[in-house]
Amino acid sequence: MIRIDRRIFLHFDYILILLIIPIIATSYFLVDELHPSLAHKQLLYYGAGLLAFFFFFLIPIRRLLWLVPFFYWFNVLLLALVPFIGVKKLGARRWLELPFVHLTIQPSELMKIAFVMMLAYLIYQNPPDEKQGYGLKAFVKFSLYILIPFILIAKEPDLGSALVLLFVGYGVLFIIGVHYRIWLVIGAILLVSAPLIYTSLHDYQKKRIKDFLSEKPSYHVRQSIIAIGSGGLTGQSKEDATQTHLKFLPIAVSDFIFSFFVERFGFWGGVVLIALYALIILYLIMMVLYMKSNYLIQVVAASLALLLFLYSGINIAMTLGYAPVVGLPLPLFSHGGTSFITFMVLLGILENLLSFRHDTLYDSVRFGEE
Repeated sequence: MIRIDRRIFLHFDYILILLIIPIIATSYFLVDELHPSLAHKQLLYYGAGLLAFFFFFLIPIRRLLWLVPFFYWFNVLLLALVPFIGVKKLGARRWLELPFVHLTIQPSELMKIAFVMMLAYLIYQNPPDEKQGYGLKAFVKFSLYILIPFILIAKEPDLGSALVLLFVGYGVLFIIGVHYRIWLVIGAILLVSAPLIYTSLHDYQKKRIKDFLSEKPSYHVRQSIIAIGSGGLTGQSKEDATQTHLKFLPIAVSDFIFSFFVERFGFWGGVVLIALYALIILYLIMMVLYMKSNYLIQVVAASLALLLFLYSGINIAMTLGYAPVVGLPLPLFSHGGTSFITFMVLLGILENLLSFRHDTLYDSVRFGEE
């Protein structure tokens, strides 16, 4: 029988959970309306995500930090194996098949968890100088841990996920503190090397950029804009949401679920949804500022804020034609299990670090009778 000291729940962050629940509930409503069979599957994802959340909430993470490097390098190994034994789907080789059970996993999603925890581990072990931040030597060390998974994921190819990790990694370093001269040098290098970076892209990636820059948007984006426009201020009824229900809007419960949502709930519904994401991100940033002496919480909270900002910002901009079409879901909202479970794991880790701020509280958790 599980026994948990009540003091742990004094530090549990209920506000964060309350902000997330409306997003998950609305997502299920939309998926169930369009594809009831997918909604049943989504419930399984919710169950798996909830179990993952409580698992990482209850384990003694601070005492198990020594395992983080092993977890990181194991995921690097999985990414390195993808080009050789990976399963190819939709023109990309991003999955590994588990032996005997015939299920596939996406190492790039597992790497998000390992990546965040490795950054937290490294910064916790080697805090920055309070005034100057990290110098060149430490920055190069961090860059190696950031660039290795970036290169491996980009080669799959999955440039969208790779760039997200890149921005999260350097975004966390920017928040924690790096000497300003290093950022100036990086900016100059990126400016000079931009043409070379573009020429190294795959043909389909160049096409997405060309479609984005062209006067006429692609078919997917045109249908998305029509769906958003037809929602008006207050949205359409289920019967009148023809853009979605007559299958004009592609991938309506996944990549373009925001368009489906606005067609049903209108401009004001879209404003409320964006405001919810903004509140969660701002709340996490406030947590980073408040927990200045706790680098583990700072890094995980900052990483979550950056992930939510990048995923939601790019996905919504994509549906409006303001960003190239990439396979980044709307976090905790788009149909699918991998991304949802990844975010639930990171939330569980953050709640663990908040609730068990004092290491002795781990002793108050019991999983059986003495």
